[in-house]
Amino acid sequence: MGIDYSEFWDADEYVVVDDKTKPAIKWAANELKTRGKTVYYVDLSNRPKLDAIKSVGEVPDGVENAVIGLTTMEPADVMKQLFEKGVVNTWIHWRTDTPAVRDLCADHRCFTGRCPMMYLGSDLSIHGVHRGIAKLMGNY
Repeated sequence: MGIDYSEFWDADEYVVVDDKTKPAIKWAANELKTRGKTVYYVDLSNRPKLDAIKSVGEVPDGVENAVIGLTTMEPADVMKQLFEKGVVNTWIHWRTDTPAVRDLCADHRCFTGRCPMMYLGSDLSIHGVHRGIAKLMGNY
């Protein structure tokens, strides 16, 4: 049996893959760390920090949960690498899924069409307002 969108955030460790085009991905990584989660932040931007993880290959095997927010490259290519590393649950930031992502999601557990901060943001923020509206509309 699978997990739902809310339960995705109950895990203890995550791989977060970012190209710095979607600020919510870095915010999600920071919020997960604040909550005591282990986060392997992979910076695939053209200007990663010197101490950053710069490729999925550097991530340890066996991390089951990944958050991906990529617009400068095909997210499905990164997903394939993550699956080889042992990722089971993959969150693809809203409006960043592609036909290739949707094809992969047919055979894997994916969470698409939603912003991670809708689940991780504080109640007194735009993300909390977004969460409230989504709950009212049955989209949470």
